[in-house]
Amino acid sequence: MIIYLDGKYLPEDQARVSVFDHGFLYGDGVFEGIRAYHGRIFRLKEHLDRLYDSAKTIDLHPPITKEEMTDAICETLRRNDLTDAYIRPIITRGVGDLGLDPRKCPKASVVIIAVSWGAMYGDLYEKGLKAVTVSVRRNPAECMPPNVKSLNYLNNILAKIEANYKGGDEAIFFDTNGYISEGSGDNLYIVKNGEIITPPTLNNLRGITRMVLLEISKSLGITVKEQNIGYFDLYTADEMICTGTAAEVAPITWVDGRTIGSGKPGPVTRQLMAAFKAVTEKEGYPINKK
Repeated sequence: MIIYLDGKYLPEDQARVSVFDHGFLYGDGVFEGIRAYHGRIFRLKEHLDRLYDSAKTIDLHPPITKEEMTDAICETLRRNDLTDAYIRPIITRGVGDLGLDPRKCPKASVVIIAVSWGAMYGDLYEKGLKAVTVSVRRNPAECMPPNVKSLNYLNNILAKIEANYKGGDEAIFFDTNGYISEGSGDNLYIVKNGEIITPPTLNNLRGITRMVLLEISKSLGITVKEQNIGYFDLYTADEMICTGTAAEVAPITWVDGRTIGSGKPGPVTRQLMAAFKAVTEKEGYPINKK
């Protein structure tokens, strides 16, 4: 595997960062997860806009432009001979000292990893995922905005750990006000009476796949409502869906021991899964753009 690291393309075993990098020491940095399908990078502009917005929010100054990042991502894919891949661009605060002060880090660092990646949930796209609500709450927006996709993912990891112990494929976060926030790594939706309901994005990540799902829903004439939802809405939903770059569009058919709908992926979910697949097969930034 060839890794991009600060302007160099290095074999995996030579791609190393300093133990004094504040991304390692403190989770001080930002990242994205991006997919490439059939030789095209899906929604690359939107992902890079979010990456650079996350960086701006934490006052992190990327050492390369979005255009240079685009070129580096494409070259990383080419050097790994990948046309279908999961891509992880990372911007860290860079090397500093053992203190917290980011001013001690004179230059940010950029890493790009690209790997072959299939369907994240395997046969669960046909069976449906099991999800469990967890006791850990999503970081409140006034403390650490969930829309900053930062390297400090402990909040998400704690939720995933709890889900693992409870036998869930995915965790369901609530925020500190008692509303549904998101999964440990994806956005959430319920379907009720043919309509999609999803939480507003103040207390959860403004997912790129979420954006695509809302676009698809509109084109299919499916009503989408953004509103706060709680336990009652989860347990009484006709269908439930999660989306993310890695997860794509996946059905949830069981929550906290309750069967959702028929216990199988529902008609709206299946329609959206098929439509999303169709979009990824025709859209994207060419890896070998001339």
